[in-house]
Amino acid sequence: MSYPIVLTGPLTAAVIGGGPVAERKTQGLLQAAATVTVVSPQLTPALEQWARAGRLTAIRRAYRPGDLRGARLAVAATNDPAVNAAVADEADERGCPVNVVDDPSRCTFHTPAVVRRGEVVIGVSTGGASPALARRLRGEIEAILGPEYEPLADILARLRLRLRDPESGASRAAPAWDRLIDELLPLLRAGEDRAAREAAERFAAAAGQEGER
Repeated sequence: MSYPIVLTGPLTAAVIGGGPVAERKTQGLLQAAATVTVVSPQLTPALEQWARAGRLTAIRRAYRPGDLRGARLAVAATNDPAVNAAVADEADERGCPVNVVDDPSRCTFHTPAVVRRGEVVIGVSTGGASPALARRLRGEIEAILGPEYEPLADILARLRLRLRDPESGASRAAPAWDRLIDELLPLLRAGEDRAAREAAERFAAAAGQEGER
């Protein structure tokens, strides 16, 4: 069994390997605004481009023990099982979560198939059992989770900060938020962003009046 988590805050990652798999893993990390160091004698054209653009740090040599120093997570994505095993060993010693490509038994985390809508992130994992199934489920979720969820999350985040009690940190009860979401979603789906934000303002005003009673 697996225990899903979402890592927050500054994320520093080490990717060992420079091939297509390392590229996919790196792309996902960059999408999460991670600081990435890629260690490999050779890099794919995309990794080279990202390195030239300053999006990642490239160390153009083979892996050496110590390359995981400072990393909060690691990816072993070379085509050499012995090197991948050495990376996993170092990660274990450092208490650093590691994903070892094609070796689920050495992984301490799996990268899910991800659907992103701004701050809304949904990950689908099969625990390494079937990446194809994870991709299939991701596609089904993408069909349901439209682009309107990105502005919705932004509106709700701003409201939550405005309406949080400064002493207790509490905000309005869940049913009130549920009703607001039901009101905003159809507006955002129809492209009526202004109307949605006006509805959110009415919600905030009503909450303020209740707080004054």
